[in-house]
Amino acid sequence: MIGRRARAVGGALVLALAAGGLIWGFGLRGGDSKGVPEDTCRGALAVEEAGKFFGEAEMGFEGHTSDWMGHETEYCTASARGGESRGVRLELKIRPAAAHRASGAAEDTYSTPIGFGWNGSFVSGHTPRAAVLVDCAPLAGKGLLVLTEAAEDVRELSAEQILQVARFTTESARRAAARLGCEGSLGQRPTTVDRTPRRTLPFARAKGTCRDVVSSRDAARLGLTTASEMPAGRALTEECTLELPAKGHHVRLTAYYGPSAQQEMYLDGRYPGSVKGAIMRPHPCKGALGTAYYKFEELPMRDAEKGVRSTVRGEDGKRLLAAFATASGERHGCPVT
Repeated sequence: MIGRRARAVGGALVLALAAGGLIWGFGLRGGDSKGVPEDTCRGALAVEEAGKFFGEAEMGFEGHTSDWMGHETEYCTASARGGESRGVRLELKIRPAAAHRASGAAEDTYSTPIGFGWNGSFVSGHTPRAAVLVDCAPLAGKGLLVLTEAAEDVRELSAEQILQVARFTTESARRAAARLGCEGSLGQRPTTVDRTPRRTLPFARAKGTCRDVVSSRDAARLGLTTASEMPAGRALTEECTLELPAKGHHVRLTAYYGPSAQQEMYLDGRYPGSVKGAIMRPHPCKGALGTAYYKFEELPMRDAEKGVRSTVRGEDGKRLLAAFATASGERHGCPVT
């Protein structure tokens, strides 16, 4: 999967450069600002929340816009100045949902829901990251995607700073939504972040992304015993993994929403060999969630040359996928029948 994504991003970059597009890291276009917090990302960067992240440190600000495959994306940073800052910074990206290259927390299957009424994800791994998706009819794709990352090892940050990454994201999304005239309902300022790691447990005790996925009938028929899951909510990408009796085999069920779904559908279409034997199911949702995309895969993938065979029949896979899509869709306000 990593190789497939790397090829896709590289190919898209070549196409964009060939078309004369200006891409972050290669050039700036419009809205360039340095040192003026009120102008950073055209006023969307949540300066007060950034200040609480950096504490007493003096801050610097930079921002610019660039074209990504025909859609304008805003990039800006708030950073700590001084000899002891070690390059600590908060990075913010603002783009329309139609710019389908999801990244960061939006596509991470190890993310937790950001919660507090937001469609969004939070990752507290090596570096804290967050993503929020807001309904926004004026934008291409009817959505606003806000991505942030704290460019610092999580071991060097306090629990309060990690919480501030989520607050910085949601408040920046609130400001951007107001500036762009977005009509989508907004959540509240987070008071905590869920840092629960992936859990492996008997499927009957699943309470997160694997809840209500495996019936007793399927468990007996397929020999399923354990599930690996993340907390459930309205994360932009969700995953449930089920261990199979065959050595090294497991089922992976994934749900993608908004730009994450657009990206995955694009990659599956571009590299069909990478999803041979998988079962995919798109489903229309309202607003920025767009077309949700649900996928069943048995890993390792079927490969006749290597003697790898599937152990789950197609009908069984479809039934597991339907149960997973129904549970995930309900959490996201997108009923799947």
